[in-house]
Parts: sequence; C-alpha cells; structure tokens
Amino acid sequence: MIGLGTMGRNLLLNMADHGFAVAGYDKNQKQVDLLGQEGAGKPVAGFTDPAAFVQSIRAPRAIMLLVPAGAIVDSVIAEMQPLLSPGDILIDGGNSHFTDTERRATALEAAGLHFFGMGVSGGEEGARFGPSMMPGGDREAYKTMQPVFEAIAAKVDGAPCVAYMGPGAAGHFVKMVHNGIEYGLMQLIAETYGLLKTGLGLDNAAIQAVFAGWNAGRLQCFLLDITKDIFEFKNPGTDHLLLDDIKDEARSKGTGKWTSQVAMDLQSPIPTIDAAVASRDLSKYKALREQLAGLYPSGNQTLPGERAALLAQLEQALYFSMIATYAQGIHLLAQASAEFKYDLHLATIARIWRGGCIIRSAFLNDIFRAFEQDENLAHLLLDPHVAELTRGAAPGARATVGAAVAAGLPVPAFAAALSYFDAFRTARSSANLIQAQRDYFGAHTYELIGQPGVFHTQWTGLRDKVEAPAGVVVNQTPATPPVAETKES
Repeated sequence: MIGLGTMGRNLLLNMADHGFAVAGYDKNQKQVDLLGQEGAGKPVAGFTDPAAFVQSIRAPRAIMLLVPAGAIVDSVIAEMQPLLSPGDILIDGGNSHFTDTERRATALEAAGLHFFGMGVSGGEEGARFGPSMMPGGDREAYKTMQPVFEAIAAKVDGAPCVAYMGPGAAGHFVKMVHNGIEYGLMQLIAETYGLLKTGLGLDNAAIQAVFAGWNAGRLQCFLLDITKDIFEFKNPGTDHLLLDDIKDEARSKGTGKWTSQVAMDLQSPIPTIDAAVASRDLSKYKALREQLAGLYPSGNQTLPGERAALLAQLEQALYFSMIATYAQGIHLLAQASAEFKYDLHLATIARIWRGGCIIRSAFLNDIFRAFEQDENLAHLLLDPHVAELTRGAAPGARATVGAAVAAGLPVPAFAAALSYFDAFRTARSSANLIQAQRDYFGAHTYELIGQPGVFHTQWTGLRDKVEAPAGVVVNQTPATPPVAETKES
C-alpha cells in the first residue's frame, strides 16, 4: 500500500487481519510508525524507502495507491514505475477522475504493467472492518486480487460487497456516481434538518428523536444513522451540541461536480444531485448570505399545521426524494455504460452498495431486486414495486415542498426531486415550444409528430433570407397562419 493515511493504513490492517502479508510505504515516518504500532503482531511491514518497499514484495507484485486524486497519483506512478517489472499490478484506490484512469491504464499497459482503478467507499471504519469496493479495468489483474478484496469487503447476506464493474475506468466511474448520489442524500437530510428546526421549531433533542425513529424504518441508511449520532454529540466539558458550533459552509472534493459535469455531457438529467452541488457552492458565500438576510428578512417561517401530520409528510418527502436521487444516479450509470461500453450490471452495483459504503440503505435492496428481476429495466421508476413506493410517498413530497416554498424555506433538492419525477411522467411536455423558438431565431429545425424528416419554417417575412440547412425540408405551412406583412413591419 502506497499512502498510509487513515484509509490506506486501515485497509492494509484489514488485509493483515485476514491473513495476508502486507507492506506499506509512505514518505512520512510518522505514518509508517503508526502502521507498526497498530499492526503489532500482524504480518505487516512499513517503509519510507521506495526501493526497499518494492523489493519486499513477492513478484508479480500487487501495489495499491491510496493518495489524493490528480497530479499526486501521476507522481507516485512515475516514482514507482522504474522499480517495477513487467507483469506487476498497480491499483489506484483513490477518487481519481475516470478520464485520468483511462489515460493511466493505456500508458501502463504499453509499459507491460497491469493497472486498474477501484473506488473504495466506507470511510475509515469501512476500510478497517469492511468497505464496499468497485474495481474496473484490467480483468486479469482483478482476478489476482479478487481473493484479497472479497476477504476484506463488507458482507451482506454472506456475499462480499465487491465485484468487477467493467473495462477501462468503469470502477472509478461507478464510484464517482456513488459520490454524486451521496451529495444528493446529504443535501436532502440537511434540508430536512432545516425544516425540522425552523419550519417546525423542534429543538435538537426532538430532531434527534425524529432521525432515530426514521432510521429504524424504511428510511434506514448509513447517513441517517450517523446524523442521529451527530445530534447527541457534545465535546467533553460543554453543555451543547458540537453541531451548533460548526460553521454553515460545506466543503467538497469535486466528485459531486464531476458527476454533474459528465451527466450533462451524456444528457442524462440528475437535477437533485445538481442541486446538492450548487447548494454546497452557495453555502460558501457566508458573508454575502448574511448581507442578503438583512436586506430580505424572512418573517415567520413556521410551517402551518399539526406537528404529527407535518412530520408524516416530511418522512414521505424524504423517502420520495431519496428514491428519485438513486433513480437519477442509476439512470446515469446505464447511459454511461452504453456510451463508454462498460457493460455495467446495475443489479451487481446495487448489491455491493448495500453494505460498507456511505450510501448504503434499506432501499438498495429494492433497487437490487428490480434489476435482478429485469436486467433491461430502462429506468428504476418503471419497476412496479418501486412505482408503488413512489406513488405512496408523492403526496408528502408535494405537501412538504409547497409548504416550504410558501414559508420561504430553501428546499432545492426536494424541489428538484419532485420536478424530476413530474417531468419524467409527463407524456406530452412543453419542449415543443423550445424547438419552435430555436427554429425561429436560429433555423435550428424541428421534427413533427407522426411525420418523418427534419423541418424548418420561415416564421415571418423577416426570415425570408435565412436558408435551411442542407437536407432540411422548409415547411411552408406553419402551424399558425403568418401575420400579414405591411411596409412598416
């Protein structure tokens, strides 16, 4: 293992716990010392010298990197490559952008080295006791490591939460989308917190009780589980929650943004995830937000109604929006699989996400069953069981979004989830007007219902000189009669 920070060190110790002899390398002596202390009595060796580290590993060597994404990965590969032999395996276990993984795989293959990228989810506890892992790329190299990864992975129903994702950068792409879904779910929970605190006026103890109760039901998930714990944590010697001392500016490492960017490239809508990314960005403008709060006072933001009814609606809204968020991410994976020829198996992805990873939840069992029963399911919302769950929760989502908007409470992710659902279930949308507008001002053409071909209309006399693109039929009979022209017009 190269990189003995919390994740790398814990993964290495996890492997040692399962009987594998392991070596770790880090330039920081303190990290190597920590590995020695925590791995005392285990088959673990630590190094600060790269040559000694490589020489300690039996050929063909399998070396995993857990270092920050970007240029550092390239520099570590450059440092290691002269020390390696043909047939050795390099594994990038960080959150690298999938295009970087494609580039590195091509270059290392030409040098006679095996390489694959692998997403690892679960945080430090998952790394130590069982993460979810998403390897992709060199299949033969993965087969060599498969016994190790299956041994250390989280288990659900006895099955390890790791599986080969597909060729190229499939593993890192799946992990990127996992992180995008993570952004969406975290934003939804944060908006729920805002509604409970401001809209319903609940104190921290009451909010903790709500989250704990929901986590015991159909909303059960890792993120709610840790949230209920956050609402109980006080630093020693203090009489209030640490949460109340934390500044309301959310940081990010970029994987949510990457998900939004590639979704736009693939024309696969993920508006709840987009809203989550934008909300984190907006939160960073703290000083500006404080200025605007003074200029535009909120007034009474209390949600009207009986508390029990409002809580029931909010539980429905959160469940509905979580379904929509997963559906958006899964649909993006399907589109990417076709575009990049990853041959992703969505049931397998849902299966390995059920344990160890940050977005694990009870609902992933429903996703797994949906794609296990129909591997060609075009969209998660088409599954009959998921449709039943969605219909049952939709009224609460509508009531919550409507009440929040009326009270001036921000719910961008909730609103995006509801609009996504409504737009997707609209058989005849208003996009025909957009096509007409595009053709009017730019001769961008349009298609007609029930009539093959591409058309362009000269919408007014002012457009007589605009020529239609080659191969486009000029429609001389617009849907509405043209306005009679005068000299003045």
